[in-house]
Amino acid sequence: MTAQQHVMTGYRVLDFTQVVAGPTTTRLLAEMGAEVIKVELAPLGDMTRQLPVLKNGRSSYFLQQNRGKKSLCLDVRKAEARQLLEDLVRCCDVLVENFSAGAIGRLGLSWEQVHELNPRLVMCSISGFGQGGPLSTKPGYDAVAAAYAGVLDLIGYADGYPLFPQLAIGDGTTGVHALAAISTALLYRERSGEGQFLDISLLDSYFHQHDVAVNSYSGSAGAFVPKRSGHHHLVLHPLGIYRGRGADEFYMLVVPPLRWPAFCELIERPELAADPRFATNDARMAHHAELVEIIEAWLRAQPSREVILAKMEEAHFAFAPVLSVPEAMRHPHFIERRIVRKVTDRCFGEIELPGMPLRFSAFPGELELEAPHLGEHNRAVLGDILNLGDDRIDALEAAGVLHATAGQASPA
Repeated sequence: MTAQQHVMTGYRVLDFTQVVAGPTTTRLLAEMGAEVIKVELAPLGDMTRQLPVLKNGRSSYFLQQNRGKKSLCLDVRKAEARQLLEDLVRCCDVLVENFSAGAIGRLGLSWEQVHELNPRLVMCSISGFGQGGPLSTKPGYDAVAAAYAGVLDLIGYADGYPLFPQLAIGDGTTGVHALAAISTALLYRERSGEGQFLDISLLDSYFHQHDVAVNSYSGSAGAFVPKRSGHHHLVLHPLGIYRGRGADEFYMLVVPPLRWPAFCELIERPELAADPRFATNDARMAHHAELVEIIEAWLRAQPSREVILAKMEEAHFAFAPVLSVPEAMRHPHFIERRIVRKVTDRCFGEIELPGMPLRFSAFPGELELEAPHLGEHNRAVLGDILNLGDDRIDALEAAGVLHATAGQASPA
């Protein structure tokens, strides 16, 4: 059977990542056709294999981030395993790891070591706080980086706790930042012949997402101190979440300052455009609560959500109902564009997952991908790439260098 082709077909990636940030990078590379060899540490492999939801021994969490990868499970405490990894480095285009700073070096795969083994290899280290600096040795998870980056301090209400975002914003964006850096480094390699080292961190990625807070604090010489502002924007109004007709009916509304008069016409209060309480953005911020009540009163007066959406669409305002995850998954737009897609896993069965966010005109289709069992591709990777014979692989299995889940040591 002819291998499926995509934009990254022909590139080989050695993947030492687990959880979300690093696996996001390598999953997107796999979605684009790269051969991704997921190196898992014996005996348990990627910790997310154990996370819920579990069904028939398979984790939905693991499935989402690891479809399309080959699993090579090694006991890296053994010298033979380290030698195999060095041999694979010589055969790969990219190495991605997201251990804590310095850990990959203790495996004998620091940048200096892998660059000597393969000068064309692009190595990307993804960590919580980067490879250098006072925080670099701290354990790094998404929410920890968000706390340090001043992000959590901006989420919630001024008189309450900062709130915990229930999605991996930092991990996801860091994974995509790493993908961008890898792709650019490969482009540079095509021109120069040289690989390079990439240092990508959650902290850098999170702080990079500040659109108002940092420049406003600095630009005002500290006069403006960003603070939590609940369900509305901290410097612009109207911009935020407004309650509609029911207890669970909420809408996101964005009214740029230049469109304030048009919005007043829409809500049938044209006199508000020149009202000194609301005529400027500063005035609207000063009379924030009054304006929220006016907008929410208009929303409550409308006969239905459909009428509200139609009026907003006709007037070309940026406006959306606040959908739950199940509502978003059922939305026709999500289905048509395959933002949510249905896949079938050989063990888990049918499951819906977030779709591929990168779209290419030359490769409009999606690759059919499977998430690997632990160590499923030990024999294929070592045989096809390193040309080891069956006797040698059998000996490595017997010596405990290779590990696999039951029935996966020697797949057909």
